[in-house]
Amino acid sequence: MSRSVALVTDSASVDEALAARVGAIVVPLQVVIGAKAYDEGAAVNSEMMADALTKHIPVSTSRPAPEAFLKAYERAAESGMEAVISVHLSSEVSGTFESAQLAAREAPIPVLAVDTRQLGMATGFAVEAAALALDRGVDAKAAAKFAEARAQSTTALFYVDSLEYLRRGGRIGATAALVGSALAVKPLLTIKDGRVAPLEKVRTSAKAISRLEELAVAAAEDVAVDVAVSHLANLDRAQTLAGRLRDRIVTVEQLVVTEVGAVLGAHVGPGMLAVVIAPQIGLDPAGMIPG
Repeated sequence: MSRSVALVTDSASVDEALAARVGAIVVPLQVVIGAKAYDEGAAVNSEMMADALTKHIPVSTSRPAPEAFLKAYERAAESGMEAVISVHLSSEVSGTFESAQLAAREAPIPVLAVDTRQLGMATGFAVEAAALALDRGVDAKAAAKFAEARAQSTTALFYVDSLEYLRRGGRIGATAALVGSALAVKPLLTIKDGRVAPLEKVRTSAKAISRLEELAVAAAEDVAVDVAVSHLANLDRAQTLAGRLRDRIVTVEQLVVTEVGAVLGAHVGPGMLAVVIAPQIGLDPAGMIPG
């Protein structure tokens, strides 16, 4: 079924493959490495980011300007779309959603901006949910609610080798109490109320990754789920963890392994591993979200 509603998201939430599969327009965030600015995407990748962080080259990120979103919304209108759903990473850690809201006020067609209050593939799965709803013929409002419901039901868990990168970017929030002991522990973190929050402290990386696996299995709860294992410069461990999760979570429908983009990579640092558990939620026959 051809769509009459466009789907827009940001480069911190989907990679090129996912964007192409769900038919989403991607607005890039910006990355500054040293003195040079890049749009996230083909111009700067996670390998470049990991190399810069390892070499202690200054790195920063910034949200898209509202004008970038407005151009995307205008393109959607010009292509015959009647409305736009714009799905984005948490407003608690980025101004991206705010930029989308500002642009929506000037857009030539209605724009429903969705703050998933999630990061990475936890937002990516919400984008995928909106696409599924649109392909089933629901209207823009119902599809936006579908994306919100998917994000709210999703659990994001992650391990970082060091909290230093989160501290530098001002993204650790409630994890500040862990910074003093960062060298002695390997922190496990989650997303709570849209922010990075501490979950547990484990003494070694091996134990931390084992615990990450246990928490992910528990989060799946015997319901149909999609699972993503994300990493930065840690592919071998990500693939091993993904294989173990596939064996242990018998209800997994989709399991993907992906490397985070440059923007998220700048804040988590090399070695990061994340697991996202997204329960599948269905549409009732009327096309509305249950519950």
